Amino acid sequence: MITNRETGTHVDEVAAGIYRICTPLDILPGGFTFNSYLISGEEAVLFHTGYRKLFPVTVEAIGKVMPVEKVRWIGGSHFEGDEYGALNELLDAAPQAVPFGAETGVLTSLNDFAIRQARGLEDGEEFSAGSRRLKWLYTPHVPHGWDCGILYDLETRTLLCGDLFTQPGGKLPPVTESEILTASERMRSMMDYYAHASRTTPILERLANLEPAMLACQHGSAYRGDCAAALRALADTIGRETALPAGAR
Repeated sequence: MITNRETGTHVDEVAAGIYRICTPLDILPGGFTFNSYLISGEEAVLFHTGYRKLFPVTVEAIGKVMPVEKVRWIGGSHFEGDEYGALNELLDAAPQAVPFGAETGVLTSLNDFAIRQARGLEDGEEFSAGSRRLKWLYTPHVPHGWDCGILYDLETRTLLCGDLFTQPGGKLPPVTESEILTASERMRSMMDYYAHASRTTPILERLANLEPAMLACQHGSAYRGDCAAALRALADTIGRETALPAGAR
């Protein structure tokens, strides 16, 4: 559903009660998408606030699904503009919402930036958002950011995987069942956004062991299919590259 014709912002339900709010921007040849995910319910969750300049179209899209005042949790993967840029505007619009993120991010950035006290989540911590059970997974430097983490919805087995599997392009379907690693690697060849941390492979294997049914990517289409296989293929690709001498990468 198109929610703003000027920007092309649209909202689509990609899993039961999980809505992808997507705004394409012409910052790369062919365009690039910025996605926020709204998990609806009596304690709704917004993951990725989007840039501050996109707040008007993001809050407009939320309003097509539910009143923004019903949002109770607002978080992101790591402290960047597209993750938390519109946080304070959204906290004003949703007076009962609590900001959240990794403990590291709350300590180093979020509590300084946010107008309300943030909740820092431990690795593996589960919490309730109304009838939903969500799990926080700390993924430091995977793909980047000391404070990086991702959110897992246990009900739908949706992994809100942040910058993992970033895909270029501004006109992508909300959900795809076609493999996304090739497009993601094409993006990485243009702009390598991975930190290549020593624990990248075990972290990706841990995510694969969850056997998610969907990868809700922040940039590009959400992927529905054999997500564990996709994560392991990504781990293999990164692992092979890391094993090469620095000059051969």
